[in-house]
Amino acid sequence: MPLNATQQAQIFACLIEETGLRPFQVENTVALFAEGATVPFIARYRKERTGELDEVQVRLIEERLAYFTELEERRETILRSIDEQGKLTPELRARIAAVRQKTELEDLYLPYKPKRRTKATIARERGLEPLADLVAAQALTSGTPQEAALPFVNPELGVADAAAALEGAGHILAERLADDADARAEVRQLTWEEGVLVSEVAPAWVAKVSKFEMYYDYREPLKSIPSHRMLAMRRGEKEEVLRLSLLAPEPFILLRLKARLLRGESIFRPLLERVADDAYRRLIAPSIEVELRLEAKRRADEAAIAVFADNLRNLLLQPPAGGKRVLGIDPGLRTGAKLAAVDATGRFLGHATIYPHTGEAKAVAARQELLRLAAEGEAQMVAVGNGTAGRETELFARLALQEAGRTLPIVLVNEAGASIYSASDIAREEFPDLDLTIRGAISIARRLQDPLAELVKIDPKSIGVGQYQHDVSQPALKKSLDAVVESCVNWVGVDLNTASWALLSYVSGIGESLARGIVAYRDGHGAFLSRKDLLKVPRFGAKAFEQAAGFLRLRGGANPLDNTAVHPERYRLVERMAADLGCTVAELTADPQRLGRIELKQYVSDEVGLPTLKDILEELKKPGRDPRAEFQAVAFRDDVREMGDLKEGMILQGTVTNVTAFGAFVDIGVHQDGLVHVSHLANRFIRDPHEAVKVGQIVRVKVLTVDLQRKRIALSIKEADPDAGRPERGKTPPPPKPAKPVKEADAWERAGFRVKKK
Repeated sequence: MPLNATQQAQIFACLIEETGLRPFQVENTVALFAEGATVPFIARYRKERTGELDEVQVRLIEERLAYFTELEERRETILRSIDEQGKLTPELRARIAAVRQKTELEDLYLPYKPKRRTKATIARERGLEPLADLVAAQALTSGTPQEAALPFVNPELGVADAAAALEGAGHILAERLADDADARAEVRQLTWEEGVLVSEVAPAWVAKVSKFEMYYDYREPLKSIPSHRMLAMRRGEKEEVLRLSLLAPEPFILLRLKARLLRGESIFRPLLERVADDAYRRLIAPSIEVELRLEAKRRADEAAIAVFADNLRNLLLQPPAGGKRVLGIDPGLRTGAKLAAVDATGRFLGHATIYPHTGEAKAVAARQELLRLAAEGEAQMVAVGNGTAGRETELFARLALQEAGRTLPIVLVNEAGASIYSASDIAREEFPDLDLTIRGAISIARRLQDPLAELVKIDPKSIGVGQYQHDVSQPALKKSLDAVVESCVNWVGVDLNTASWALLSYVSGIGESLARGIVAYRDGHGAFLSRKDLLKVPRFGAKAFEQAAGFLRLRGGANPLDNTAVHPERYRLVERMAADLGCTVAELTADPQRLGRIELKQYVSDEVGLPTLKDILEELKKPGRDPRAEFQAVAFRDDVREMGDLKEGMILQGTVTNVTAFGAFVDIGVHQDGLVHVSHLANRFIRDPHEAVKVGQIVRVKVLTVDLQRKRIALSIKEADPDAGRPERGKTPPPPKPAKPVKEADAWERAGFRVKKK
């Protein structure tokens, strides 16, 4: 439904107030979205129009624009519905028009919302609404309620006596109170501020052991429950092990509701007190409990999704080994280890299966086969999956190469999700004639070369860096993770001639259909020679080219700018810079001294400002530079390969595999990750483990305890590293994190949901 000018102005006012940005920044960003621009494109190539908004701010505008657009559409629907009922007063219209939150809007609509047949509806049908009005007026101070109700007794309509009449009137008044927006807002606020979530064991699980034992008799203030506990309790409820309920401050709430109803002394006071009780217990409390439990779940989801997004970002941005020829090994015991050789671009060269752990005779043959494939593939590195038999296979490969006089770097690679990729449609498309176990070895080799390019082929939920990822809102999770992948891919840039369609699909303005078209064109016509060749791809129009070109790279092309983040729309500007210095563009990019002589201010125009010019200059200084950190491999100890090899006090090196709300898990090469509790992450107080570590980071840890029976390892980073938790220096900063949804606190405050300030 198209919005009119008034509605659009309302949306802009809300966005400006909520984001705190200048009007032109909001208006121009919204206009760019309307033109079909993407978040990465706007943040990178339209800095002058947005006033240098970063990706976080641009994405925030995008999310809140969608929210307020939905709000306007819902507002229009509600106004139309109430108007059709003939109940839309100027005062109600004004109040609905001023609403900024969906919760408050629905509260205002509740009295006019079509309902199923209720007790109040039946009472109205029996002609008891005038009696309800009489009771609500509280004007009678003499006589009895029964005497006042006698005129409304009508056995033919089902009102047998005065008591039945008063009961029906009470139902009408209870529904009115329950539908009152201000009353609901007050109850919502009080319940949130003082409510306690109670968890009890289900009768069928009494005296039984389960993973939810700590919640068998547990309670915690609703508003302060940490995300992981909220999600754990909800999972326990879903599995019918726990029963959850919300304990509200009922006595105080009833006092407040009665204060709303009672206006002084009247003969109806006892009846109105009962009405307040009935309205709360029968109508308000159940719906408010559902609302607040959903709100607590939403906040828990938001926190868990944020943790997942942070972990995924760090995993995707792990340093690549680069264009090396790699021998990938997917280790195994009984079924053997699968070998796959790939060239520097990830192209599959050959494979083999070896059995290094099933007897000396087969081990000899395995050594020969490994050396043969490594030689034929001219391997420069060896990537070994860190799954079952990973450490044993790593040692076997190292000894085999040493005996042959070869010294290749051997790296243990996190193979989480490799089996998912092996059986996926993408893997079948890439290698239709290969067994899925061989596809896994290829994926392991490619992960070493470029983690980002390979991991985008896997559903992020299968990578194993989340926390309760299957319990959170799946649409919200997908939206957040897709934004992370999009952000990382466009920040790093994509090689147009080697990227898979899966990687290309995340490039600004492309998507899956165009990505497949690019790969099909590349397969049929050979490598792209320039960015402009993209326009020859069927259905790849000027708009897609505008959005995508700057994020695509062409190594060794005729134009050196094609291997930079300089957008083609600025090529003429760079050519002008080169001409002013009396050289070619290629000479300009190869000579830092020439670049130092460029006076950027002389190239400022109405279209190009200093922000864009500075970005261009940085790209010219390091054309084709990968912004990710330099590759470094973890050094596991050869004498520590199983949990039984661990001893308390050992100092080891490991890789962070997951970061949660309560700590971090570290792979120390024993097939079982150890846990570093948040209290042992840093030599300073931290609330969020992400302040100290990130997924993929190499850390030094001290072994605190080893529980072989329960397969638990407790580690400490702060006791192994005196600098633990200090910010890393000299590293290229990662791309901005996608904006988190705006906290609902302010929104709920406008609806009368007052949050205490500490």
